Amino acid sequence: MKTKVTVVKEFKIGDVDKNLFSSFIEHLGRAVYTGIYEPDNKCADEQGFRKDVIDMVKDLHVSLVRYPGGNFLSGYNWKDGIGKRENRPTRLDRAWHTIEPNEIGIDEFVDWAAKSGTEVMGAVNMGTGTPQDAGDLVEYCNFERGTYWSDLRRANGHDKPHNIKTWCVGNEMDGPWQICHLDADDYGKKAREAIKIMKWTDESIKTVVCGSASSGMPTYPEWDRIVLEHTYDLADYISIHRYFENFGNDDDFLASFYDMEQFIKTAVATCDYVKALKRSNKTMYLSFDEWNIWYQQKSEPHPWQKAPRILEDHYSLLDALAFGGMAITLLNHADRVKVSCLAQLVNVIAPIFTEPGKGAYKQSIYHPFRDISVFGRGTALQPVVNTENKTTKYGEVPSVIFASTLSEDGSEITLFALNTSKSEDSETTIDLSSFEKSEMIYRTELTGNDLSAKNSLEEPEKVCNKPVALTQSDNGKFTLSLTKASWNVIRFKIK
Repeated sequence: MKTKVTVVKEFKIGDVDKNLFSSFIEHLGRAVYTGIYEPDNKCADEQGFRKDVIDMVKDLHVSLVRYPGGNFLSGYNWKDGIGKRENRPTRLDRAWHTIEPNEIGIDEFVDWAAKSGTEVMGAVNMGTGTPQDAGDLVEYCNFERGTYWSDLRRANGHDKPHNIKTWCVGNEMDGPWQICHLDADDYGKKAREAIKIMKWTDESIKTVVCGSASSGMPTYPEWDRIVLEHTYDLADYISIHRYFENFGNDDDFLASFYDMEQFIKTAVATCDYVKALKRSNKTMYLSFDEWNIWYQQKSEPHPWQKAPRILEDHYSLLDALAFGGMAITLLNHADRVKVSCLAQLVNVIAPIFTEPGKGAYKQSIYHPFRDISVFGRGTALQPVVNTENKTTKYGEVPSVIFASTLSEDGSEITLFALNTSKSEDSETTIDLSSFEKSEMIYRTELTGNDLSAKNSLEEPEKVCNKPVALTQSDNGKFTLSLTKASWNVIRFKIK
């Protein structure tokens, strides 16, 4: 198979928002308890946070972490998670059929985020919660002093405001599974009033209204249109969520990126329709604040307990490749997708996995996520790709896909490439001749003979990036082979 990709410095998609490299922690399963927080673990710090997990999160360069949910959010009273631990109530979490001890709340999570080198993307309850509750939470977190809620935060040990600047206004309110699910009109009206109170409390915040929880929802994309008609002038982003899994056809699974791309394009078109309808000069951006591979067909019921093992998918090399295709898609829509949150971060469908009382390791999907987070910043350039197509359930899709970014200082170009073919290497020409002079300085690939290979505590590097020999320039062109079924990162110095 032959492929040619041309990168031209004038073909700009848009600036890559730093929040494109964000993630998500929900009070779900072992994400919090024995995930980020395990006081009895030998790796725990003075607050009970696992330092091994903190180090891995730092290594990922995560910009925001969405908290505290998720489905959990729609039945959660944030006031249960503040104050002295011994006075906090233990509650039923009806969303996930578990016991919530409220040992961790917003104050502790802000501390954890600071230690992990990230910021918090807050979320307010639009299920059982009210617009007043939402405003009170923003006041508690962001108002400096002199009011009931701000002074209570100070009394609880945080003199300075948390300054949480991005807020989700509910979660998946289009879903009948959501506690106190609303139809689009009712949610749109409630969200509008909540945003008014929230922004009247802190006019500097940005808000995310609930879009479609999946492209498979019967209300999609009509839900998004109706919600935006109620909130367009006040909201800053609309959220979309999408998960993928392998139903037995690897070619279809590796082409998941194409379905993700169509979802983004439809969401953008819906936003722009409402923009035209309202004669607005404002552009609505997307917050793709849940995306990942999630084997929902394997989910099983469980009894009421604290921090049970829920949704602990163990990811293979094949999963990492499909994941890489999604990462490429997000970069190629950086003009409109400004926030994206890998769901989730620890234990629950996550790149980081821990064992209680033991260590932690990096799952296969950790590596492509780290690659885009570290090297994908700057300006997204539109690569021009000529390659073979293959037939999937999504139709004809390219066998090899690319994303390219120009670093913020203009000195480096990074290409991310996914060869989805399981049978053919791709003889690939990379044309950078529009740049005055270029030199390949870095190249890695994620591949292997066993697509089912997985990492574990015993074999933590069974699936990981490996360095590849560099190729010399031929008048700005580089010829190389992209191994079958491989994720590739190739960096160039521009002189």
